[in-house]
Parts: sequence; structure tokens; C-alpha cells
Amino acid sequence: MNSARIYLDHNATTPLRPEALALMQRYFSEHFGNASSLHAFGHAARAGLEEARAHLAAALGCASAEIHFTSGGTEADNWALMGSAALRGPGRIVTTAIEHHAVLHTCRHLEGLGCEVCLVQPDRRGWVDPGAVEARLDEHTILVSVMHANNETGVLQPVAQIGQLARRRGIPFHVDAVQSFGKVPVQVDQLGADLVSVSAHKLNGPKGVGALYVRAGTRLAPWTHGGGHEGGLRAGTENIAGIAGFGKAAQLALEEQPERQPVLEALRNRLEAGILGAVDGVQVNGQGALRLSNTLNLSIEGVQSEALLLGLDLEGVAVSSGSACSAGGQEPSHVLLAMGLDRRLAAGSLRFSLGWGSTAAHIERVVDLLPGLVRRLRDLAGGA
Repeated sequence: MNSARIYLDHNATTPLRPEALALMQRYFSEHFGNASSLHAFGHAARAGLEEARAHLAAALGCASAEIHFTSGGTEADNWALMGSAALRGPGRIVTTAIEHHAVLHTCRHLEGLGCEVCLVQPDRRGWVDPGAVEARLDEHTILVSVMHANNETGVLQPVAQIGQLARRRGIPFHVDAVQSFGKVPVQVDQLGADLVSVSAHKLNGPKGVGALYVRAGTRLAPWTHGGGHEGGLRAGTENIAGIAGFGKAAQLALEEQPERQPVLEALRNRLEAGILGAVDGVQVNGQGALRLSNTLNLSIEGVQSEALLLGLDLEGVAVSSGSACSAGGQEPSHVLLAMGLDRRLAAGSLRFSLGWGSTAAHIERVVDLLPGLVRRLRDLAGGA
């Protein structure tokens, strides 16, 4: 086993930036007050809260008052859908078959409450046609929800076009930008979005913190009750340390995005070319569509993804067999199945996702390791 471990699972979670950690430590110790308190301790906490809100607003291109902090992307997705349905439903919700389970499972719950859910299928690249979304819109549609970038394939969806279609009909539009935020520009007006979910731990911030952008004038039911926090929409004492870390991570991501993303794309392309050149029977999922610069999803014939993942882990390389939230399940990826992959090929998928700290040496190590691992697993399967 290689003692120098390599982390290539940044779409699952990311290492915390030291700058964010240093700021968080100040709010764990020195500025520990309740942001709702009127004394100096409360003022210091409130200042940190609002500074982070301003950083998020700058990154999203919106007003600070439109940012509402949550416990993460899952809560933000749940709130966007259920908060909309509570005031506008029951009615039709139009979404896609490749959404994160935070959206799909919430839709399933809303079906039990009388909503109709329409799932738009992607093409074989994992790309959703805006025309297919438009065909599902009618006078009963209360919300359209489409992710910006798929967490498994990295495929970027045409959310700006879909947002225009929804706006023409006066239908609120929610974008799950958890995977794209910090990697590509996420400006709410350019997306045409009324609601946008983001998360801290996907861009080198802390876990347990996210945010929901709510466009001024958009009707949304409060998520929790009990106080006037977050514009009266989400009661509860704010996680100031986590929020401060989120703000710092978002600030750094915005500043470094123009330089970092081309570097990651070059590394991702080297990884893709190296594997395709050394291993036969490999399919790039999402090939031909615009993808996040850091994400590579492969299906490898004749092997199981769990065996590949464990084999790489024994060599000190961390990757994913799909979305981290569903890892450990026996079913192939719902995203890949929706794209038309057969179950056997979908069961041999790996996701490599690069990020802060990824290097050329990491890529070369994987390209050296993977061919031999695939050969051994295929030999074992052939002799079984």
C-alpha cells in the first residue's frame, strides 16, 4: 500500500481551506456570541454573519438580503421545493431524472401530498433538452427545478434557457448549484433563477452549512418557526463559525476560479486520455457535452465499480463509484441508467473529481495503477 494518499473525490466533499479554518476558530472562541444579542459579543457575531452573507451575495450576483443560510445543500433543496409547494401547491413540479436525491426524494414526498411530478429524461450525454422541459409546462405547474451541474458526470445543464422558459410563464425556477458553485460562474440573473441552492463543503468550506438564494418577491414558506432569523424564514441560532468559513471559502473560490479551473481541466483531460490510452472497453459518461472542468466519469467493461474503488483505495487513491450520498447501495447510478447505459456497464462506473490540492503527480499515479488493476479484476471475473 502506498503511504502517500491521493484524494480524487472532491465532488463528494473537499478539504477545508486553512484560511477558512483560521477564521472559524475566531468565532468558536473570541467571537462566540449570539448574533441576535444586543451587546458587544452579539454585535461581533452579527458582523461575521453579515460579512459572510455579503461574500455569498457577491459570488452569486445578488443582494445580501436574498441569501438565507441553511445546514447544507440538502436542506436548501428541500426548502426550495417544499416551501414553494406549501404556498403554490398542490400542482405540477417539473424536474429531471438526473437530479440529486435531495430533489428527487423530496419530489416523491410531495407526490404523497397531492403534487404531480414530471421527470424529464436526458439524452445519452446526460444533457437535458430545454424543449423537453417546455413541453411539460402547463397552467398547473408550480415549480421547475433543474440542477446546474450533475454531481456524477459533471455535465452542465442549459439552465439559462430553461429559466427563460419558466419566466415567460411566470413559474418559479429552482437551480441546484451545489456542484457548480465555486467551479463555474453562478450568477442568479444569468441563470434566470428564483431559487438557488449552494453548499459550503463542496468548495473547501466546512460541512453542515449551505444557503438558499431566494429572489426578492418569490413566495416561499418559512422552513422553521420560532424566531426572526434569516429574514423570518428560518428560525434558529445561526452557526456563525460555519457560516464565516463558508463566506471565506466562497470568497477564495471566486477569486481563484479563473486561474484554477483551466489547470483542473488540463489535469482532468490528462487523466481521461491516459486511461483511454491504456485500458480498453472504457466509456466516458458525459462525453460530447459541456462538463465541469474537474469531473471525469468512466464506465469500464467487465469489472464492478466497488472492486475498482477498493483496489484503488488499497493503493492510496480515493475515488467514488457514483454520488457519495448513495455509495454503499447495490443499485447502479440512477443518473447513468437515465442516460441509457445498461445495468452492467453502469455497475462498472468510477467518478474522478479533482480539486484544490490535485497535482500532475496524482494523475500519473492513477494512470499507472488503473490498467493493472483492471486486468487483474477481469482475469478474476473470467476465471470465476
